[in-house]
Amino acid sequence: MPVINHLLTRRSVIANKLSEPGPNDEEINKILIAAARVPDHKKLVPWRFIIFRGEARAQFGHILATACQEEFENASSDRLETEQSRFTRAPLVIATISRIVDKPGVPEWEQILSAGAACQNAIVAATSLGYAAQWITEWYAYNDTVRKALRLAANERIAGFIYIGTATEPPIERPRPALEDITSEWTP
Repeated sequence: MPVINHLLTRRSVIANKLSEPGPNDEEINKILIAAARVPDHKKLVPWRFIIFRGEARAQFGHILATACQEEFENASSDRLETEQSRFTRAPLVIATISRIVDKPGVPEWEQILSAGAACQNAIVAATSLGYAAQWITEWYAYNDTVRKALRLAANERIAGFIYIGTATEPPIERPRPALEDITSEWTP
């Protein structure tokens, strides 16, 4: 039962602990196909993907540094340098964009959950291919300058940035909630 074993042991690796190699074109395609195979009520496709790799990661860093300087007026030069290199922490970054479709009978909440499921499927697909991954939002997912640079429409929001690469060290396991603390059985 390799799928259940993978899910029971999957662990995120922080973006700072990712390096080359990253997925090749065929593997990226598999990750995106898996990400798109999530529950999608009425086939609305309430998400889309933007890929950052190669030089595009550093180029987008200029936008992140500018956005940081605008949002945090006292940002230090070290902070701006961090933002400049943020997307170069991993060989591949996939932005998952949640896009709400106005459709009777399909609540916005279901569409947002579908975009979140796409993020999770991307992580599971990447890690099942032997890569490490982390799903991050952070401040820049909510920044107007970043939204404009990504050409987001009014009905779109960033569900997350999925950083994918090779782990430079094994991830540390973290405490998990006890099932009895988070599970109940409904009785009439």
